[in-house]
Amino acid sequence: MAFDKDSIIAQLKDASITDLNDLVKAIEDEFDVSAAAPVVAAGAAGGDGGAAKSSFDVELTSGGSGKIKVIKALKEITGLGLKECKEMVDGAPSVVKEGLSEDDANDIKEKLEAQGATVTLK
Repeated sequence: MAFDKDSIIAQLKDASITDLNDLVKAIEDEFDVSAAAPVVAAGAAGGDGGAAKSSFDVELTSGGSGKIKVIKALKEITGLGLKECKEMVDGAPSVVKEGLSEDDANDIKEKLEAQGATVTLK
């Protein structure tokens, strides 16, 4: 079974962010993989696993229409380079930071949403 790579790339270029996001989710489900970029969690010390959720992950669900502004905000938040931040936006959904306090996670969420991104706390 052969496929035309150039045709697929042309179709992806014409797709909306929402369509691309749906495609990534479908591929993740079909092949049991994750498109999220690996992020090193700060403070990897083990806890006793209390009942209340004490750490939150910030996931960029979509870059939205302000993609360049979101990339710049990610660069400021993560300290990553522009290329890595662009890959994070293009590969959404992707984890921005892991293991944050609720206040820190909400602060990052607000910064990204102010630039047009869609963000989920997990």
